[in-house]
Amino acid sequence: MRNLTVKATALVAGALLLAACGTNKTESNGSAAGGAGSCDTSKGTLVLGLVSPLTGELSALGKGIQNSADLAVKQANEKCAIKGYKIALQAEDDEKNPQKGAQAATKLSQDANLIGVVGPLNSSVGQSIQPILAQKSIVEVSPANTSDSLTKGDNPASPKRPYPTYFRTCTVDSLQGPYAADFLVSKQGKKKIAIVTDGLTYGEGLATAFAEKAQSLGATVVTRQKVGEKDTDFSSVIDTIKPQAPDAVYFGGQYPQAGPFSKQLKDKGLNIPVMGGDGIFDQKYIDLGGKEGDYATSVGAPTEELDSAKAFVDAYTAAGYKEAFAAYGAFSYDAANAIIGSVATALNGGDWSADKRADVLSAMAKYNGQGATGSISFDEFGDSTNKVLTVYSVSGGKWVSAQTGTYNG
Repeated sequence: MRNLTVKATALVAGALLLAACGTNKTESNGSAAGGAGSCDTSKGTLVLGLVSPLTGELSALGKGIQNSADLAVKQANEKCAIKGYKIALQAEDDEKNPQKGAQAATKLSQDANLIGVVGPLNSSVGQSIQPILAQKSIVEVSPANTSDSLTKGDNPASPKRPYPTYFRTCTVDSLQGPYAADFLVSKQGKKKIAIVTDGLTYGEGLATAFAEKAQSLGATVVTRQKVGEKDTDFSSVIDTIKPQAPDAVYFGGQYPQAGPFSKQLKDKGLNIPVMGGDGIFDQKYIDLGGKEGDYATSVGAPTEELDSAKAFVDAYTAAGYKEAFAAYGAFSYDAANAIIGSVATALNGGDWSADKRADVLSAMAKYNGQGATGSISFDEFGDSTNKVLTVYSVSGGKWVSAQTGTYNG
């Protein structure tokens, strides 16, 4: 998923002192450190950081990411995954704001016992975090960033990895956009499509990838409009779209805007499907006005339908988290476990120090494991080798899977 000037803030003096002294961190910002009572934890506590929107309009997704990483930490502690150490999760709220994300990454990076970071949700936040963590060789694994530029740079014709410390467990917009276009144009027969975006990194990139493929399949993009990420009244944009008589709208953005947009579109007499990416794939899209027959793509196969995810779903349910694991929970769980597994490999029973981060990075690049979302490994850019995508439709007031597959161009 989903730019502002990166402005890092200093960590509070007390935390800086702890980091400078190399003191092991024992708190976890309200997240359980896990039941490591039967394990040897005499070497202290290692910290797994997490950056995600834990408050605000995207918190439904952000809390699912936090809870799922928390579950991975609990299970790792129960299994004594890193010999001699307990793991604590430290979750920081980025409020889906790139500057806040930079501040969170800076704060986390001060801790000498930080082994890696899960997150963030938004690609624009990802852009602000990458250089901060890379400066200290801290591995970062996002469960939700889908912008191609994060791993391949800004020139698709000549891809170059900007930061070797950045990985992700989800697939990318250059696959998700065309997959959606193939479904909407080839399968649903929509030929006149209006595009609306929120102007952010995620929405723009996804919409562009969709448009290029849709046009190659014979569809016409009748207009491309932009809304603000804080907008609630879409009358002027809909009035611009309506004379073009589209038979579908593709929305590059997120559910807080897309849901009300779909309702207002119908209320103004355009009862046509709205389709978007994983940014709208949440029950809140429907609650906010998303209507029957709308579509969304999301990364991976439906979690509840995967044999590989059954143990994760069962454990998450048993843990009693208040929030659903949502669209990215399984990907967050896998991201956390990939970091923990890579640390265990890098240490091999030895002692942690910040100098070990280079070894963790090397282990992460070679990581190959089975996770809730399936096989987990990374290509030379740090992208997931799992390219599975799913189209969902709104039916009976909920999202229902309509098609799952791998986009092959």
